Amino acid sequence: MATLALSLSAAAVAAPAPFTNPLLPSGPDPWIAREGQDFYFMSTEGNRLVIRKTRNPGEMHAATPVTVWTPPAHGPNAISVWAPELHRIHGRWFIYYTAAQDGHDDDDHRGIFVLENDSPDPTKGAWTDRGQLKTAHHGIDGTVFEHGGKLYFVYSPYVGPESDLAIAPMDNPWTLGAPEVIIARPDQPFEQQGGRQILEGPEFLQGPKGDLFLTYSASACWSDDYALGMLHAAPGSNPLDPKVWQKSPNSVFHKDAANSVYAPGHNGFFTSPDGKENWIVYHANPAANMKCTAARSPRMQRFTFDAAGRPVFGRPVASTTKLAPPSGTR
Repeated sequence: MATLALSLSAAAVAAPAPFTNPLLPSGPDPWIAREGQDFYFMSTEGNRLVIRKTRNPGEMHAATPVTVWTPPAHGPNAISVWAPELHRIHGRWFIYYTAAQDGHDDDDHRGIFVLENDSPDPTKGAWTDRGQLKTAHHGIDGTVFEHGGKLYFVYSPYVGPESDLAIAPMDNPWTLGAPEVIIARPDQPFEQQGGRQILEGPEFLQGPKGDLFLTYSASACWSDDYALGMLHAAPGSNPLDPKVWQKSPNSVFHKDAANSVYAPGHNGFFTSPDGKENWIVYHANPAANMKCTAARSPRMQRFTFDAAGRPVFGRPVASTTKLAPPSGTR
């Protein structure tokens, strides 16, 4: 009986099984937020906002999709609901998402909108519409981060023929302050593939030595050379000063034909439940020339920081590579 009890106890605490990418067959613009032991996944659905809740992101396929919001039939946020991000800010949940005006599915009618929920579980409770953020330009792909006790907003504004990166302080999670400033333009060859000059999908990452990093997706999403670029600001920098942001001269995460991963981009970051590991979630295509469709699938893998405190993302792993779930996952 003692042996049986020990066997049952060991089984109860056994590590979760390894997983392989992709996490789901479809899921462009993926985002994972973790709160305690719970992971919350979102991606572009187009006509609604959906959250999947799980204790093991490696088993995302088993998580039940919960529709938490559907757009109005008419208005500035009626169609093309893209790139949702779920953030926990001061004890409340916020979703930042891109949408467009009904009847005008074009760049001149896109903006970023905010929803708020005071429930501890974002798949439950009521979402309050906080409206559209008053950005200086039309744009997409809003994200937020807190640094030095202050909240900042970064997005991809349309500026002439380009998509740039801009930052602004926030008075609260749904109100921008001033100034809004451009911190990066698509001035490198790796940011100009696919016939457009594009920086989009900015994401904040705090380095272990106090450095600030912003990754972003470079080039047109329909290009196989869609990839991640990165900005860096030294510890103690003012994020609102464009001069502090230094751009990596080359992409930091890009296609790997040998691993059958094409156009990896539009990422997010999260940590393991025990706080010991850093993870990146991103979408990619499994073959060349698949363009910018719902076939883009969500993937995740662990990354590290080097001795200088800079992130090292490595190669996007193949679908045959078995990965252990985030440490501390139950």
